[in-house]
Amino acid sequence: MDIRKIKKLIELLEESSLTEMEIIEGEESVRLSRNGTISHGPMQHAMPPDVHAAAWTAPGAPAPAPPEAATAPAAAAAEEPAVPEGELIRAPMVGTFFAASSPEAGPFVSLGQHVTEGETMCIIEAMKMFNQVEAEVSGTVVAILVENGQPVEFDQPLFVIR
Repeated sequence: MDIRKIKKLIELLEESSLTEMEIIEGEESVRLSRNGTISHGPMQHAMPPDVHAAAWTAPGAPAPAPPEAATAPAAAAAEEPAVPEGELIRAPMVGTFFAASSPEAGPFVSLGQHVTEGETMCIIEAMKMFNQVEAEVSGTVVAILVENGQPVEFDQPLFVIR
């Protein structure tokens, strides 16, 4: 994996409220964490607390399993207990949520709006790339679960459509 991509991922982690993220590209994977150690296979190195740790897995090697204790609170925080019933539109990646194509433009969708399958609902910016998130079903937007400019995690609920 290119070192420039890893640096961009570190910047993305620093800008967000995430404590850990893992990116898999083909047979390579990178895990970033705020725990203060870096691991490259069996070696461990101490790092200053303000530097984020990265774990790299060589091609063909199995990716390290995430610690269950660290992922349980993150999963619980991602699921809002007050989410209305309906189809959830989830974030396909880690990044920054944008409700509109530019600061001057109106939002792609608003509460109560009818959307059709394939319609653009928002944009998620990750590593200077803007990725459209499309409606997976047709229906009415009954909840918008994130605010414009907010960092989002992979698989975080963004919208509820009924």
